[in-house]
Amino acid sequence: MGQGGLSGTNAAVNWRRAQGVTYRTNLVRNTATNSPIVLPRTNTPSAFVPRTVKTDLELQLALDRRGYSPGSIDGVSGPQTRAAIQAFQQQERLPLSGQMDDATRDRLLLRGPVWTEYVMTAQDLAGIQPLGKTWTEKSRQNRLGHESALEWLAERFHCSPRFLRRNNPRVDWNRVTEGQVVKVPNVALTPLTGEAALVHIQLRARSLRVYDSSTNLMAHFPCSIATHVAARPVGELQIVMVVPRPNYTFDPARFPGTPEAQNGDGKLVLSPGPNNPVGTVWLELDRPGYGIHGTPDPEKVGRTTSLGCFRLANWNAERLLRVVQKGTRVLVEP
Repeated sequence: MGQGGLSGTNAAVNWRRAQGVTYRTNLVRNTATNSPIVLPRTNTPSAFVPRTVKTDLELQLALDRRGYSPGSIDGVSGPQTRAAIQAFQQQERLPLSGQMDDATRDRLLLRGPVWTEYVMTAQDLAGIQPLGKTWTEKSRQNRLGHESALEWLAERFHCSPRFLRRNNPRVDWNRVTEGQVVKVPNVALTPLTGEAALVHIQLRARSLRVYDSSTNLMAHFPCSIATHVAARPVGELQIVMVVPRPNYTFDPARFPGTPEAQNGDGKLVLSPGPNNPVGTVWLELDRPGYGIHGTPDPEKVGRTTSLGCFRLANWNAERLLRVVQKGTRVLVEP
């Protein structure tokens, strides 16, 4: 089996895992290339009997799978998890307690295994690259990819890097190679379906909710808002442009403390990638300079950290991208 066949084998295994099938793997070596081959030994379909959630991790996973994002999965229930519970309760027409009361526990069932395994491929590792330290250095890169396997896996499986480290104590994250098996939360990678009629942003709650034309809640995501109150747009807005894999134009005038501003450099264009300042999605609003977009810092989502735009974790921005279009209504309320 050549290298191409090996990559295909790993990709197929990873695809099956992404669909909710958990494999226990047996790693062997290709004697011709000395490359690892992943052989499935056992598999368990995710369609097992649904059960009630018992731990904070199961709670976060069940919510994330349904499109009610608790933020980065970390196994610790906090304000963003409680906000996601409340969104689920709203859709299920339950009392909005934000707590796992008996009625909520009866409705929010866990379907599929909590954990799965992911096998790193050569293609995964090829996408990892150092990130320039300055805006000028970043503008010279042809792609702003993930800086490490840890960062890539954390984003791929909607969890915090610290959480991955804690649950993979034997992985040397400084030397991740092809064939490395990593224990990851079994998140649902199925995108949202349907068409959004309204994107509702609540500034005080730092949340973004998506509704269809029948006012059914489709999704809930934590979002970051502007640090300064005056920079927060309020009222009726509209999406005027939908851009997957956007580039970013750095304007030194907006960042007066940078070397580029002090040197009098002009604007710089940064290439697409998950570490682009607007992440992997840009949804432009009909307010000049404003948009809903992804971020290279998912751990900071839900804070007052932006210059005015609304930031989502890349995985949630990509979910949103699939159900909005030019003309989708956006309502921003205090």
